[in-house]
Parts: sequence; structure tokens; C-alpha cells
Amino acid sequence: MDMQALVLTRHDGPLELTTIAIPELATGEVRIRIAASGLNPLDTKIRAGAAAHARHPLPLILGIDVSGVVDAVGPGVTEFSVGDEVYGMTGGVGGIPGSLAQYASVDASLLARKPVNLSMREAAALPLAFITAWCGMVDRANLQAGQTVLVQGGAGGVGHVAVQIARARGAIVFATASERNQDVVAGFGATPIDYAVQTVEEYVEQYTDGEGFDLVVDTVGGPTLEGSFRAVRHFGHVVSALGWGTHALAPLSFREASYSGVFSLHPLLSGKHRAHHGEILRQATAMAEADKLVVRQDPRRFDLGSAHLAYESMTGGTAEGKLVVDVI
Repeated sequence: MDMQALVLTRHDGPLELTTIAIPELATGEVRIRIAASGLNPLDTKIRAGAAAHARHPLPLILGIDVSGVVDAVGPGVTEFSVGDEVYGMTGGVGGIPGSLAQYASVDASLLARKPVNLSMREAAALPLAFITAWCGMVDRANLQAGQTVLVQGGAGGVGHVAVQIARARGAIVFATASERNQDVVAGFGATPIDYAVQTVEEYVEQYTDGEGFDLVVDTVGGPTLEGSFRAVRHFGHVVSALGWGTHALAPLSFREASYSGVFSLHPLLSGKHRAHHGEILRQATAMAEADKLVVRQDPRRFDLGSAHLAYESMTGGTAEGKLVVDVI
């Protein structure tokens, strides 16, 4: 049997609609009939050949996040059955085919059942963002109720999810955002901070009496991460998913604060600890079904024939929320 997939044969090249064989099933895998493919900034970097850490050789099928219906179950899989609606962060890196295709065979441990109150499109927009935010705030920083949390980039893909996780766990949440996204951040339950108007020192003084935040979640990197080191309180914690550069640690050290990097691709690339991603997404399902998690989603619709337009919107900075490609 054959299927349609978007195949990239050269970096920054076209996404070519190609007929290829439907993937076979290995032990521990399920085959998904893909409904939607969620788009992340990392997908555009991989397409451009600017994400060596993702180790995705050409030719490749992009698409890290997926939602769909279980079409077949491989040997050793007991937790899913044909017909189950699932979602996960399952490929598109490390030579593992991604979700811009009609079918994918994926490690079942990476999956969770889709929240019943979310559409396939909404579910496809969640996995990488939720896993990244959860790994930073819960796994690394052990976020507790009553703590003060600053989310840098609170209207972004990871940021708006981080705000909601922090709120659900009883934290007092603040978030930086541009002027046009102040209401977006407030709508998710955070006190908005316009980073273009206030310096780090000014908003730390205003909102924490100069003490700093218990936890700072950086989703931006670069100078914003540097600012996060100045925004954290004494013995606090900074987590970042974009700590790639060279940074001065003196502000962090003077506060006797700690830092954690988040690299959510590791289970996909290494094959280790994959079941934890499924566990994290079960937390996402529980939050969504308890009406504590929603997705900020760009309303435009794309399919395999127009997926390149979604990629152009992402690289051009015109997306208003998470972009998703409808596959079926």
C-alpha cells in the first residue's frame, strides 16, 4: 500500500508531495492515520538545515507533532487499540519520519489518548510545547503552589502552555509579551509585562519588591535568558529551552540560583526515556479535560498541498498562535 507524504530533498527546498510506501510496523509501534501535523519553529529550522542538533538527514519528512487515529497495532503494544484517537511528539528528527504524511509508524510509548474535548487540530498543536514546558517547570524545577513564576514570551507556543501549567499548579504567574499580546497573556491568567516598556530591574521591583521570581521560564533565549538570570530571586531557579549561546553566569551565581536546560528531543534522538513523554502527555490530557488547558491556534487552514504557506508564515513571523497542517 502507498500513501502521500511531503518529502524534502534539499534544505530550503520545496516540500514535494510524493507517493511512498506506507510504513511497516515494528515491535512496540502503532501505525497512525494522521489527521493533523503541528508546526513548531524547530520544523522550519530543520527545513533550512539550521538545526544540526535535530540530526535529521535528507531526504526527510518534517513534522514533530502529530494527532490521528490508530490504524494498526504492532507486537508488544497493549495500551492502544485500532480506532483510538492519539497524539504525540513522535518524529521529524533523528531520521524518524515526521507527520507531514498520511500515515506514520511510531513508538507507542510516545503517545497519549487525545483529550476528548479537543479537536485533532488542537491536539496536534500541543505535544512539543507541553512536553518542553512540563520538563522545565515540573521535572527540573519542581514547581510548587504559591511560588512566583515569570514566563518569558508568554504568548508563544511554549510560553502560553507554560503559563497554564503554572496556573494549574497554583503558582502566581507573570509573563512578558509584546504590546499587542498583553491581553493574550492576561487571558491565560498571567499578569502581563511589556518587556519593551520596563527593564528587568523595573518589573522585578514592581512585582516582587526587588526580590525576584521563584522560577523564571525562558522560551526566547539570547539576551532574554541573560535577563532571566537577573530576574530570579536568591536560591531561585531558571529554566530555558533555548540556552544555546554563551552566557555570563555571574548574575545567577550572585543569587545562588540554579539553572536547568531543557532538551526535549533527547528521547527521540536517543531512544531513552520515551515513556516519560507519554506520561507527560497524559497530564496534558487530564488538564485539557478539566478545562485547565487550551491552545492558542492560528485560525488559518492548511493541507499537504499548502503546507509550504504555513512554513512561510512561521518564518515570516505572521502566525497568530500555533500553526497546524490538516492531513486527512
